[in-house]
Amino acid sequence: MATFTDLNFKLVVVEQLMYTDGTLAPAFRIADLLKERGLGDDPWTYAYDHDLAYKIVPEAREYFEALEIGDELLASVEELVMDGGLRVYQECAPVWDGEDDLFDIRVLDDLALLPNLRRVTGSEFLGPELRAALTTRGIDAD
Repeated sequence: MATFTDLNFKLVVVEQLMYTDGTLAPAFRIADLLKERGLGDDPWTYAYDHDLAYKIVPEAREYFEALEIGDELLASVEELVMDGGLRVYQECAPVWDGEDDLFDIRVLDDLALLPNLRRVTGSEFLGPELRAALTTRGIDAD
């Protein structure tokens, strides 16, 4: 199993595999996890009541950090989308407006885990240095 160094990069990969392709299943829902643990079933209320507005809910962080993604699934990723409205972000931080750096990708060390990545859409969110790193690897960055 692959080990990611940047959780935020992993989340973008999860978005593609779990919520777009549907190949990483079952799809994670923070509401289901909270209900399962007896913590209620309203992620917004939970976040506000536990001072987690504009933060990643610890239960979601734990889930995604522990989530194993096989090499075969990682090899199937040809495109990633960078966008503040990704579903994975809503599941991690139900009270988040995209106006801060909570989900910013800082390094691209994990690119090696995606041997067939060819395109990153929304790469302007990465900044010029990381965009240049994509281009250097022959990945279309738009």
